[in-house]
Amino acid sequence: MKLIVEAGATKSDWRFVEDGQQVKRILKAGINFSTMPEEAIKTILRNGFKEAAFKKFEGIYIYAAGIVTEELKKQLSGFIWEYVEFDEIEFHNDLIGAARACCQHNPGIAAIMGTGSNSCFYDGVSTHEAIMSGGFILGDDGSGAVLGKMFISDYLKGDVPEEIAKDFESKFDASYEAIIAGTYKSDSPSRYLGQIAPFVMSHYDHPYAKNLADTNFKNFIKNALVKYDIKKYPVGVVGGFGCANRELFSKLAAEYGITISRYVPEPIEGLIEYHCC
Repeated sequence: MKLIVEAGATKSDWRFVEDGQQVKRILKAGINFSTMPEEAIKTILRNGFKEAAFKKFEGIYIYAAGIVTEELKKQLSGFIWEYVEFDEIEFHNDLIGAARACCQHNPGIAAIMGTGSNSCFYDGVSTHEAIMSGGFILGDDGSGAVLGKMFISDYLKGDVPEEIAKDFESKFDASYEAIIAGTYKSDSPSRYLGQIAPFVMSHYDHPYAKNLADTNFKNFIKNALVKYDIKKYPVGVVGGFGCANRELFSKLAAEYGITISRYVPEPIEGLIEYHCC
């Protein structure tokens, strides 16, 4: 039995796999190694292992946002041993999780393209040369949140074509108050902005939306991907936004000489393959 956990900000996805086949799945609260107190992480882990009810594992592999120190690894390993036995246990950040999901055991360039974006070079074991993303305020080019931000900025300035603006108003609360609250006061501004991205893409046949979407993707290519050795290594894309727009992104990437090796909508699916196949 192996356990692979892929944790984001809002949820952690636990997959229990035996002989390459998933036998159980549970969802728990999200985990961030850097921002969450150790006790909060332990509570999530305790609840997960109690719900799972398995007592022996060949391997446990936990991927979550943030930096996991050697001291934290030691503390969490000892804590988990109080509940289950395991032959090996690993803790990794979400970037190496994404790289393993889309590149498996092969060297390549990993591109995370979801609500946010990130990238790195992966040598088949570890990640290197990550171009700092900067988050949706300073960076995150190519992400859903940034496309939403670009659109909202234009909308507030009156620069969105009338027919698209009216459609937006029919599907979202487009009041100034609601937009400001969602962008600056919500629990997750990036998620608020990211939910607007599919709306923009639904109007891609309009020159305005096409330019917005193309610019967003090209900025990610120019500001991140071309800084890696794209002539030698392919790019693997992980994340729902990038995968939903794979045809467009592949076309734009090809203009810069980039080869896309594969698209993985959810990192956990690629991680199951990495650890079990």
